[in-house]
Amino acid sequence: MITGASGYVGREMIPLLEQGGAELLLVGRDVAKLRQLFPGCASCTVEGLADTAAGYDALVHLAVVNSDAQVPDAVFHSVNVDLTRCIAEICAQAGIGRFYNISSTHALDPQNNTAYAQSKRAGAASLRGVTGLHGVNLYLPFVRGTQWNGKLAFLNRLPPVLAGPLASCLLALKPSVRVETLAKFILHPPGSGPDATILSDGQSGNVAFTALKRLMDILFALSVIIFLWWALLIVWVLIRSGSPGPGLFAQERVGQHGKTFLCYKFRTMQEGTVEAGTHEVPAASITRIGHFLRRSKIDELPQVWNILRNEISLIGPRPGLPVQTALFEARRSHGVFTTKPGISGLAQINDVDMSNPERLAEWDARYIALQSLLLDAKIILATLRGKGRGDRTATPEA
Repeated sequence: MITGASGYVGREMIPLLEQGGAELLLVGRDVAKLRQLFPGCASCTVEGLADTAAGYDALVHLAVVNSDAQVPDAVFHSVNVDLTRCIAEICAQAGIGRFYNISSTHALDPQNNTAYAQSKRAGAASLRGVTGLHGVNLYLPFVRGTQWNGKLAFLNRLPPVLAGPLASCLLALKPSVRVETLAKFILHPPGSGPDATILSDGQSGNVAFTALKRLMDILFALSVIIFLWWALLIVWVLIRSGSPGPGLFAQERVGQHGKTFLCYKFRTMQEGTVEAGTHEVPAASITRIGHFLRRSKIDELPQVWNILRNEISLIGPRPGLPVQTALFEARRSHGVFTTKPGISGLAQINDVDMSNPERLAEWDARYIALQSLLLDAKIILATLRGKGRGDRTATPEA
């Protein structure tokens, strides 16, 4: 069953679901329009859903008041919250196994207080109160089908030799998902997945994103070496004179594809400190200057050498230690090792550290799903403003 079938996503997805062998029931206010658009599909109104729903496996809830609608806030709430809850309750009473509430990744940002984002968050929360229903909130970035839509519709008028490279560059700026990916998820759902899922094609196949991100990394590394070599030298001298031990230290970390590499940092702890996650190390192990270096993230700057060696990126999941087996397994299960680690990342600016491996791996997976050049830029700015000051130590710092 599909609500909101006459919208862009519905029109693009329904032929794919039919090709996959699905028997469809389209639900909407204008049944005549639905029958005209999809003559081979059964249809009904919301009011008639309770009498028709029995026997279907799932409902895909696409009906929505979108973010660009110029309507009162009450209309957003009526459709995105009340209607969602109403249809979910009908599904529960009819014994429908799955309810897919389609939402936008904009709703995941707690700082997005638009009427759309607030109403979609409230709609997702309302599903938790519906008993007897497996509700899954699917968060989608920019959706692309056989034809470009929205602000990228102009690409349809360009010859493929121009549209392809230009599309790759534009998609590097923001995450996207193909309608085929959504259709496959609906037709072949994971066994017992989470109640909230970000569905994205990521950037792994985008040559433009890979090239531009690598260029940004190299420019950063060279800028630090060329313009700040003198500051790095001063920091090294201060560390050496402040406590016994080297100014720099190399530590084995887990990188892309689970392979280990030597990560270089300024030393911020006393020599001989046990090799463990920072949350397992006493605060007394941090040197006097180490407190400042960690808060300012200056201790990470020697990793420009790792950037030049293509072992690490400016932005990505922070690399863990081989001895952190719980974190390694959590990241492996969430597919985090598909991307290079970073000096700073989405989890860090949201105060998620390595003391909770599963939660950290979930945030790392969120970064990979939402990966884009604009997101990297936001993380860089947040880091410069003081967010992501490093992992907490085992005991409070003085």
